[in-house]
Amino acid sequence: MPDLTGYRDLKIWQSAMELAEAVYAATGHFPLGELHGLTAQLRQTAIVIPAHIAEGYGLHTPPDYQRCLTLARGAVLRLETLLLLSHRLDHLEQDTLTGLLAQTDALARSLNALVQSLPAP
Repeated sequence: MPDLTGYRDLKIWQSAMELAEAVYAATGHFPLGELHGLTAQLRQTAIVIPAHIAEGYGLHTPPDYQRCLTLARGAVLRLETLLLLSHRLDHLEQDTLTGLLAQTDALARSLNALVQSLPAP
């Protein structure tokens, strides 16, 4: 039986988990009025990224893995958009935004490379 927990060894999954943790930390200071708005959206989107990577790994077929990685890549771009909006609304300081965007950029590049390395469906 294949190792279903091997996704935890993937550097891309680890990076996605670190990004999710950073988003949780950054949104911890958002206004209470955003708890069910931007805070929830940012956190859910950040959680979805490593979840898609793990799900795709567990499906064990290149087309399914590629689909899940593509969904993760889309979630990264959604997260970037929500982070930029948070900054525009003065919920995120520039330094925090810059750090989070560096993480999302690196993760998006890694996801692109991994998707391109898989056999065509």
